[in-house]
Amino acid sequence: MVAREDEGNVRQHAREGCERTALLMRRRPAASRRLRRLVAGLLPHAVLIGFSAAILLPLLWLLRVALTDKTTAYKIPPEWGQASIGNFVEIFTGYPFFNYFINSVTVAIGATVVALPLAAAIAYAFARYNSGGMTLRLVVLSSQMLPPVILVLPLFTLFLKAQLLNSLAGLIIAHLTISLPFLAWLLVAFFDRNIALIEEAARVDGATRLQTFLRITLPVAAPGILAAGLLSFILSWNEFLFALILSGPQTNTLPVGLSSFQTHRGVDISLLSAATICAILPVFVLLPFMRRYLIKGLSLGALK
Repeated sequence: MVAREDEGNVRQHAREGCERTALLMRRRPAASRRLRRLVAGLLPHAVLIGFSAAILLPLLWLLRVALTDKTTAYKIPPEWGQASIGNFVEIFTGYPFFNYFINSVTVAIGATVVALPLAAAIAYAFARYNSGGMTLRLVVLSSQMLPPVILVLPLFTLFLKAQLLNSLAGLIIAHLTISLPFLAWLLVAFFDRNIALIEEAARVDGATRLQTFLRITLPVAAPGILAAGLLSFILSWNEFLFALILSGPQTNTLPVGLSSFQTHRGVDISLLSAATICAILPVFVLLPFMRRYLIKGLSLGALK
């Protein structure tokens, strides 16, 4: 009798042990799933924070140096001095920085205004009529692979004979060699496929070929054209080599002007930081348009 009771107790303890083990085994997968969900939720945020820090911290450091005096800007380890706008005042009063800024705006807008219609016409001819075939498209694209230093020497000789050296018109023409092939290749995707059907419908309704292009094709491709215009402006705004060789003291642009803060005494880092902050302000002004049109235009081109 006692042996049977002992045997029953052993079996009961064994069952309880199995139940506890099974419960723990069920809890472990649930805990591991919660851990995986937590990691999956935090990992994208951690990556975004890391990339944002890599982009924003240099800008914040640049702003800190621009708002400090020249002595504090050079101190290692860095110190936080009293904020002042003296550096910003000095770059406009002691240097022709305003002239650099106006030259950059003029050249960037001029190059964009000239490049966009030409690039749209080239892209339209490629997409609708296959002008030159794939060979001509590749030739246009391959021109982007040439280093700018190869182009600047022939341009210097041509501009010297045409009396375009040290002129804003010459810089605008030179910048077309950078932006025009890239914009033409970019806009091809916006004139492909469904545009032909819309144009045929407009032609049936009595529209001429020019009216169809101006009133139908261009509005449909407007997101891509705006995106190409923003890219053209940024490319021209940041260009340095052509502006360095083909411009003069009165036509220097911002990239060349920024290099003037490096003298035989060294780099005036506080003034350079203030000038750089002013140079990147147009990008922040264009940021709402970039978010609205550039991303939309490029994504539509990719989908097409």
